[in-house]
Amino acid sequence: MVTLFKLAVFLKDYKKECFIGPIFKLFEAILELLLPTMMVFIINNGVAKHDLPYVLRMGGWMLGMAILGFCCSMVCQYFAAKASQGFGTTLRNTVFQHIQSLSHTELDNLGTASLINRITNDINQLQLAVAMLIRLVVRTPFICIGAIVMSMLLDLRLSLLLWGAAPIFALLLYFIVKRSSRLYSSYQKKLDRTAAVLRENLEGVRVIRAFAKIQKEKKRFYKTNDDLMANALQIGHVSALLNPLTTFIMNTVIIMILWVGSSHINEGTLAKGQIIAFANYVTQILLALIVISNLVVIFTKAFASATRVNQVLDTVSSLPESSVSIPLSANNDAPLISLHDVSFKYSSTGDMALSHLNIDIHSGETVGIIGSTGSGKSTFVNLLPRFYDTTEGQVLIEGVDVRNWELAHLRKKFGIVPQKAILFTGTIEENLRWGDEKASLDELQKAAQISQAAEFIDQLPDGYKTMVERGGLNFSGGQKQRLTIARALVKKPEILILDDSTSALDFATDAAVRFAIRKNYTKTTVLIVSQRASSIKYADKILVFNDGLLAGCGTHTALIKDCEVYREICLSQLSSKEVYA
Repeated sequence: MVTLFKLAVFLKDYKKECFIGPIFKLFEAILELLLPTMMVFIINNGVAKHDLPYVLRMGGWMLGMAILGFCCSMVCQYFAAKASQGFGTTLRNTVFQHIQSLSHTELDNLGTASLINRITNDINQLQLAVAMLIRLVVRTPFICIGAIVMSMLLDLRLSLLLWGAAPIFALLLYFIVKRSSRLYSSYQKKLDRTAAVLRENLEGVRVIRAFAKIQKEKKRFYKTNDDLMANALQIGHVSALLNPLTTFIMNTVIIMILWVGSSHINEGTLAKGQIIAFANYVTQILLALIVISNLVVIFTKAFASATRVNQVLDTVSSLPESSVSIPLSANNDAPLISLHDVSFKYSSTGDMALSHLNIDIHSGETVGIIGSTGSGKSTFVNLLPRFYDTTEGQVLIEGVDVRNWELAHLRKKFGIVPQKAILFTGTIEENLRWGDEKASLDELQKAAQISQAAEFIDQLPDGYKTMVERGGLNFSGGQKQRLTIARALVKKPEILILDDSTSALDFATDAAVRFAIRKNYTKTTVLIVSQRASSIKYADKILVFNDGLLAGCGTHTALIKDCEVYREICLSQLSSKEVYA
């Protein structure tokens, strides 16, 4: 319950709804409890005495009470819907905002599929719990207690049968809650797993078809889905016991009441109207207990969902952020980028991805970064805008540790083109303006020309107004890469990182992009991560990575002479004439 109460803060803007809604529901419950007593008067004073005007008059009162109760119920329904939807919206916004503040480390640990489930399915479950809290949590216990009290006023001896059934029902609830809460937690984890498999299949559908692995992936999904179904059936089997067992217990009580009540009527100690009212109160209790049974299921699910949502909210970013946008100690004479004995590993138990790096990069330099797959090239460039914090050592920008910069201001210095070209739904123009929302059309066109994207954009019927489908599915890999390069160029960054972002381009287009960037962005520091020796051959400085170590640093000519790793890479891709030219 503590995990549920922790989320109650998101109802602070809906205090009025949370207060007024239950009051109207309580008033409806009072009217409902009075109806069986009114029936006693009709039977004992009207029907028994054949007084039709009295029956009609009391029937009119009962009809009015029923209509008033319905109106109260609708008012409560309105406030419950307003509060629950508002709660869900506020919580969803908060969780999304918190997710955006987490570092790549936490996002990797939580997983994309799990985060999507938590922000959709789990919060929907909590919304339902809030609505039920306002509508039924006050009314249902009041009906149960009120009906028992009213039955005690009618006949104390018969009411003891109701008190006898109470501990039996309490034990039933305890068993169901204990059993189902564990199953719900397991269900949510399996739902995350199913979502992950589904996401992989949808994103990798081309690869699956290319390798003719459709049947294999079907079996994998079926297995995951069947596991989820088996868990859901277990939950269903446990939850399904509530309603029939509750009905069985209360119907047994009704039979006993009618049996005992009939003997009281024969003795003359109980009127016919009272036994009918008594049966009505027991029916009200039965219906209320069935509602309680359903509420137990809803709140058990909500408890599991609250635990998962709180887990996200309680996750603290491993990147504590400075509040200073421009550190006072920034040194313009220092190298633009400097790494001092930097080491990094992705997890506390893993191996070092980078070890003891000492690198200086000055403003305006073009730096090539090369190495075998998994050598640490992308890890290195991810440390610069502080996507991850170093395990050891310091990364300095303008002579200041990146941990002393405000993240937003630090990252404004960077224009990053990632390995995987990612575009967003919208027009080409809207995608390019991610770099600068206020950029003019001329600036967009210039960036597109430099990235060699203008040659295909100008051929499109709608030009820069062409829609980009989800993830850029209506563009080729090379077109997407050129658009992402243009997006970064629109930003006019101080530091441009091209992380293997021309891999889908032919050699001529790759060379044209690099030449245009060097010509038009002379003051920009450009870091080119590439597997192609030809792409970084003419850089001012080349960093050679090998198994997380810096194997070499210098110009192409110097590295060919002094760095065996670099020489082997070049000779495997270029002719001897090109290497030594």
